[in-house]
Amino acid sequence: MAIKPGIGRKSNKNPPILSHEFVIQNHADIVSCVAMVFVVGLMLQATSSIASVFISLHHNVSGADPSHENPRGEPYFYQQGIKDYCAIFFYTLICIIMHAILQEYVLDKISKKLHLSKFKLNRFNESGQLVVFYAMSFLWGIQVIIREAYIPHYSSLWEGFPDHPMSFLHKMFYIVQLSYYLHMLPELYFQRVKQEDQQPKIIHAIVGFSLVAAAYFLSFQRIALILLTVHYLGEFISHTFQLIGIFDKDEKYSKLNLLNSAVFISVRGASVALAVFTLYYGLTISAKSARGLIALAGFGAVQAALVFAFFAEAIRARRERAPETKQPSQKKVKPAKSEKPKKKKESDLPEADQSPKPVQGKLKSK
Repeated sequence: MAIKPGIGRKSNKNPPILSHEFVIQNHADIVSCVAMVFVVGLMLQATSSIASVFISLHHNVSGADPSHENPRGEPYFYQQGIKDYCAIFFYTLICIIMHAILQEYVLDKISKKLHLSKFKLNRFNESGQLVVFYAMSFLWGIQVIIREAYIPHYSSLWEGFPDHPMSFLHKMFYIVQLSYYLHMLPELYFQRVKQEDQQPKIIHAIVGFSLVAAAYFLSFQRIALILLTVHYLGEFISHTFQLIGIFDKDEKYSKLNLLNSAVFISVRGASVALAVFTLYYGLTISAKSARGLIALAGFGAVQAALVFAFFAEAIRARRERAPETKQPSQKKVKPAKSEKPKKKKESDLPEADQSPKPVQGKLKSK
């Protein structure tokens, strides 16, 4: 019996079972089945304790059992721990499923109507996925910042460091962030990304996962939440302008690149100001912790790399536009050269210039 491709299918063919093509076409269905094993295991009493390690959040420090209602009526608080790796694995599966759903039912349907080239199609799929992720992460971060009152009570970012318990939404934010960056690696195989295009995507996934993991497991969850939220705002605007550039075939909105540059510089400046104020004046001076200087040095290196990559991309794009601006001036010179042979034609000469030849012949005959 032929197996019908499900979510994330790329063609209508039925490849052999367990072949590479079969896994790629049906990877979302396969991952969904694996995730359902954990969900069903949570419903069974014999396996619920094992399945809950992957689905639920652990390392509760609020003094109450998370499986029961908190008698004090206060929210539960958590810390980071080794069981978080199990949760990251499970929610990585969820990210793969959501990636396939967004690709199949939204991006593919839009791209079919646009008839994009292969290069623009890859840019459209990448930016389309990242725009959704950055928008969700930004709104999630804003919600946590407001609920935890980090902005009005800014001193809470370093007071009591490193014992900073997290609420459920705060910890879940980091679990999803780590899962999303981790899911980018198998997506290179599922999306058939060419080897020459894999390096920047691998660097993006590994660097993003490493930075978020370092902030999470080294107790910088509060300041990292604010910095990530500001960063995601800038990335959301950047990829939105990139999508506009793909749709804008006549380059009517090319001036938006200046706005994108202004947003990038503003985000970098705000991030540096927040980091210096918190990590240096807050942790290093007030809390007297050497971790602040180490974290600030690492953060400065990351910001310098982002600025360098931004200007390198801007210079590369300007060099690519340079030959296009020279082509019209070359076309204007060509018609001037084509006028020379017209002067040699006898039909273009006046009658006085056409008559000498027969007159000379008559003189010689005399």
